[in-house]
Amino acid sequence: MVLIGVLVVIVGFLLRLNPMLVVTVAGLVTGLIAHESIYSILTQFGQAFETNRYMAIFIATLPVIGLLERHGLREQAEHLVAKIKAATAGRILTVYLLVREISAALGITSIGGPAQMVRPLVVPMAEGAIEATYGEVPEDISQKVRGHSAAVDNIGLFFGEDIFIAVGAVLFMKGFFDQNHVHSEPIRMGLWAIPTAVAVFVIHAIRLYLLDKSIKRRLGKKPAQSVGSEEVVSQ
Repeated sequence: MVLIGVLVVIVGFLLRLNPMLVVTVAGLVTGLIAHESIYSILTQFGQAFETNRYMAIFIATLPVIGLLERHGLREQAEHLVAKIKAATAGRILTVYLLVREISAALGITSIGGPAQMVRPLVVPMAEGAIEATYGEVPEDISQKVRGHSAAVDNIGLFFGEDIFIAVGAVLFMKGFFDQNHVHSEPIRMGLWAIPTAVAVFVIHAIRLYLLDKSIKRRLGKKPAQSVGSEEVVSQ
């Protein structure tokens, strides 16, 4: 019966409900079936919320990003990229992937993230590069670029942080090996993670190159400015 909470999560995701709401309801259902009091359940939610530092994101990061966006952060990012003629969505995401991977390899994991970087800066810059070349970005292209932007952030962090020997994943593997009497040093794990990170960067850079190609096939080669000038001449 306690596993009904898992069923709630599966059904909620299949119905495409709000993930936070689904997980909260699943936790409440699981706690009530396990004969926990509402006070105890809410206490455990609060402790997990504080331990994982989600509170800092909601109290500090999101309001600050919201204020910056309200005062033109996204527009300024688009205008900045529009001035760079060689900029494309794929190239911008490739640069961000490199920065994200290197910074994570150095243990600096907090400079990126969907809330801090992807939504307010990376996505507007990528879409601004498309607008500077092709004009208005169709909704399907916009959604594809946003998906690739989020993927770049996750991939760069996931494979970059394994190089940093003090990250939780490396220490977890160290503990697992020690329990099974396998001697391995964190520094060697970090060194062996470098070829994987390099290979991932190359593979994903190719994917981003193909993204530019698909956008070019979809929207055409003619710049938006030349289209506007032809309309003026025709009028």
